[in-house]
Amino acid sequence: MKDSAILITYDKEDSLKEALGLCDSAGYEVRKIIQHRILNKSKYGLGEGKVDELKEMLGTIKPDVIIFDEILKPSQNYNLASTLKMNILDREALILEIFERRAKSSESTLQVKMAQLRYEMSRAKEKVRLAKMGEQPGFMGIGKFEVDVYFNDIKNRMNGVKSKLVKSSTQRALHRQARKRFGFKTISLAGYTSAGKTTLFNILTGEEKEESPKLFTTLSTTTRKIRLKNSEVLISDTVGFISRLPAYMVQAFKSTLEELVYTDVVIVVIDISDTILELRKKFKSCISTLDEIGVNKDKMIFVLNKSDLISKEELSEKSSQLDLTNNKKWLAISSSTGFNIAQLKTLIYQALDNAPSIEKKNETPRPEIRINYED
Repeated sequence: MKDSAILITYDKEDSLKEALGLCDSAGYEVRKIIQHRILNKSKYGLGEGKVDELKEMLGTIKPDVIIFDEILKPSQNYNLASTLKMNILDREALILEIFERRAKSSESTLQVKMAQLRYEMSRAKEKVRLAKMGEQPGFMGIGKFEVDVYFNDIKNRMNGVKSKLVKSSTQRALHRQARKRFGFKTISLAGYTSAGKTTLFNILTGEEKEESPKLFTTLSTTTRKIRLKNSEVLISDTVGFISRLPAYMVQAFKSTLEELVYTDVVIVVIDISDTILELRKKFKSCISTLDEIGVNKDKMIFVLNKSDLISKEELSEKSSQLDLTNNKKWLAISSSTGFNIAQLKTLIYQALDNAPSIEKKNETPRPEIRINYED
């Protein structure tokens, strides 16, 4: 049985749709939605009048949690939780819960743990301040703790996870070098979460990876071999992007996302069936995240997925809105029906021929082993 929730989000259709998707992916049943234009008031995020209204609702609705679709400061979270006597999940905490549910590989589990620790560390000062004031910030999931060991405990746990992730990153670098030595070209799928990357991955590879409309179905990278004309190449599916994702969360998945930097071609999958407003927001979020990671724009191919759900006129209008009309490296496809998949393979093949070279200086050097034969 799902836990029940009251959702507080912005009064915009795209924000509401995404917030509901996040709640569903985290396993919450939303019983009441409160939409508001401003969610960054200093004390509670909401205005005090809205908080009073919310307090009156609680007796009737009796939710397990209140989900706040914005990043709350620790003091705002504490003020809300102590006033409403309810557990408050802000946008970051909600996404972390989804990450935790979705993590399947050992590496993705470590990455989620790192993100959780960084979330905790960013709130540590406020937790300590409240403890020194004699407050009991239990609504923030803190409980009782010894202030003098609190920071060291988080740091020690972070260092332990970090060392394991460094090993994982080094292993990935060795794999990339091995692929390069064998002459394999590489392709990576990228894009906003739930754009259809995994469905496209499955149709290109013949795999049966889990497909779901829920957000963040894929957290760990999967790589498979496919044949394009007379050559074999490697294709990888990666974690999806999302708007208002804090930098530390992107950083936590660095070892997974860095594959996008070293790959020969990046296929940016876009859900073209979205509204113009959603389309612009998601496209901007994807491009800014790829830019933040350091992906070369010249090796991107833009794939307008789910084109079977809209008319040709709407497709033309939306591609123009994304300023792709004069870009030769884009194609409308449908991963579910197979429309234009053959043409996509041709486009990928051509892009691989013209792929910009990857600077070796960015690559982790292969370790050398020197052996003294006299020993």
